[in-house]
Amino acid sequence: MSLFGSANFGLPRLKPLPSKRSHVVSVLDIGSTKVVCMIGRLTPRAESQILPGRTHSIEVIGIGHQKSRGVKNGVIADLDAVESVVRLAVDAAERMAGLTIDSLIVNVSAGRLQSDVYTATIDLGGQEVEANDLKKVLAAAGHQSLRTDRAILHSLPTGFSLDGERGIRDPLAMFGDVLGVDMHVLTAERPALKNLELCVNRAHLSVEGMVATPYASGLAALVDDEVELGCAAIDMGGGTTTISVFAEGKLVHADAVGLGGHHVTTDLARGLSTRIEDAERLKVVHGSALPNSADESDIISVPPIGEDDRDQPTHVPRALVSRIVRARIEETLELIRDRIQRSGFSPIVGKRIVLTGGASQLTGLPEAARRILARNVRIGRPLGVSGLPAAAKGPAFSTAVGLMIYPQVADLETHAAGSGMFSTLGGNSRFARMGQWLKESF
Repeated sequence: MSLFGSANFGLPRLKPLPSKRSHVVSVLDIGSTKVVCMIGRLTPRAESQILPGRTHSIEVIGIGHQKSRGVKNGVIADLDAVESVVRLAVDAAERMAGLTIDSLIVNVSAGRLQSDVYTATIDLGGQEVEANDLKKVLAAAGHQSLRTDRAILHSLPTGFSLDGERGIRDPLAMFGDVLGVDMHVLTAERPALKNLELCVNRAHLSVEGMVATPYASGLAALVDDEVELGCAAIDMGGGTTTISVFAEGKLVHADAVGLGGHHVTTDLARGLSTRIEDAERLKVVHGSALPNSADESDIISVPPIGEDDRDQPTHVPRALVSRIVRARIEETLELIRDRIQRSGFSPIVGKRIVLTGGASQLTGLPEAARRILARNVRIGRPLGVSGLPAAAKGPAFSTAVGLMIYPQVADLETHAAGSGMFSTLGGNSRFARMGQWLKESF
């Protein structure tokens, strides 16, 4: 199904995971710094205390990653360049897994992600809530969110209400006069999604599903209690920083800002007049988000820009590097703090923040984030996945691992096209009973 011609919403939708046998899932994380392709085997697992929300265990059997080209701040700037990098990453993952793939789940960071909550109610007339009533109220909320210029990436019912009593998780078979639902809808601009699909199609692959980057990295980096009690995951990538807020087990808000680790690198390259790759190395080795008194006396050498052998490296105090790094990091964190505040979800986030993504590895970043965001901060690495090589166990791979986890939660979503939910993955989902009557969609 293509974004271009289909009469319903146009976005490819995932098929439910088989609940009895293992299944191969392939994902593609197209970022501003790197492109990662992962192939994993998902095997149904028994319920367990560790990561209880997961229905399948994940073993990565193939991985390929390449330095990104043609992506700027999460936006595709050069189709040919992105296509060639995608081919290389997919090829490496296929060789390692010993199989070929034809479709992928892809992440979306561009397209000005926007979160909205739509509320709808229907009259029950004192009767018990039936499957059909749920279907009607979800459809009513879904139809409010349809727009021609934006496509829906995710739509999640975050809670039902009966006669004004909110916070009901599953109203089926309860009695009441008025049934309401709050629906969290995450949308992106259509052209950005079309270009993303085009890149993948040009590499002779099809898009199986699209997942917002903040949703994916939150799924990978947060533990169950955080998702349940309320927490924000902040994914600091190369070109974009995304925010996702989870509560009561679901994604309730997402946002993205066009600042990331690469902006720190370009600031250094300009400020110290050196090449981008040298600036990147200086950032990783010497950069820190924290002021340090020893930095004034430490002198570091900065390679010159020119190719001329006569050009001598310049020598600057390490404090200068840290000052440049700190200015941009503080700007990014202040922007995130304001976005969380403006979203209205600040009370739900409470004191819990998890930082993930490649740029979160900068020295002193957790401390700077604690100070500016005034919350507890920890660095989140992808959880609960086996078979990852050591190089891919860090926060830089959270999005790719989150895309692997996503098929297990895809059934929580409702889509106004057929106003259906995905049928569910066996009986342990709280929407399992609703699943049966929603099969007629798609």
